Amino acid sequence: MRAGLLSTPRPVPGRRASTLAGAGVVVLALPVFAVAGFPFGGWAIAAVLWVAGEALGVWLGRLPIGADHLRSSGLVALAHSFRGIGVMIVLLAVTVADKHVGIAALAVYALAYTLSLGVSLVDYFGGEKLG
Repeated sequence: MRAGLLSTPRPVPGRRASTLAGAGVVVLALPVFAVAGFPFGGWAIAAVLWVAGEALGVWLGRLPIGADHLRSSGLVALAHSFRGIGVMIVLLAVTVADKHVGIAALAVYALAYTLSLGVSLVDYFGGEKLG
C-alpha cells in the first residue's frame, strides 16, 4: 500500500453514483428472478430494504456534522450503525421464516450494497486531495 494513501484528506464524494449503482443491481435482479424462478418475495424484501436504507441515508446526509454540531453528528453515526444492524435483523428473521426467500433477499441486497460501496470508494480515492 502506498504511504499516506489513507491519511490524505479528501472531500466526501456525492451519493448519487453509488446510490444509482446499487439501485441498478436491484432493478436488474428483477428479470433474473423472473426468468430463473427465484422467489419474488426475496427480491421485494431486498428492494424495500434498499430504498428504505437509501432514504434514511439521504435524510442523514442533510444533517449538519462536525465539531460545531456534536449532537447531530452523534445521531448520524448511530443511525448509520443501526441502519446496517436493522437490515441484518430483518434479513435474519426472513431467512429463519423462509430460507429460500431470505437467501434470495440477502443475495440481492449484498450485491447492491457491495457495488454501492465499491463505487463510493472509487469516487473517494479517485477524488482530489485536500492537503
